[in-house]
Amino acid sequence: MIQSYRDLKVWQEAMDLAEAAYRISQTMPPSERFGMISQIRRAAVSIPSNIAEGYGRESTGSYVHFLKTARGSLRELETHVLIAHRVGLVQTQETDKLLDLAERIAKMLHALIRSVQSSRMAADK
Repeated sequence: MIQSYRDLKVWQEAMDLAEAAYRISQTMPPSERFGMISQIRRAAVSIPSNIAEGYGRESTGSYVHFLKTARGSLRELETHVLIAHRVGLVQTQETDKLLDLAERIAKMLHALIRSVQSSRMAADK
């Protein structure tokens, strides 16, 4: 039974992703502190944060909006990690693990968005 956003599997996985993003960014050179490290961390933290914020909103429309924002941050994180890999800041194995987790979260977010939208439509009838 879901009693809090912390009970949502997608939020839990997003927290794992944020932790993984922090870990890979720790291996980057200090010269990237205000560049790629900052971008990766900001995008990663935004994912579970938006899931939580949306859950706390009063309307399903707001909830869906924040879930879509989380999905956008997820794609932003993927892009930053791919760029970091292309320029040699992150190794292939780390990149692949993070992208696999990101894809699982993307599927969960898609399913949750559809579910919330469907329940909203059912309530409107």
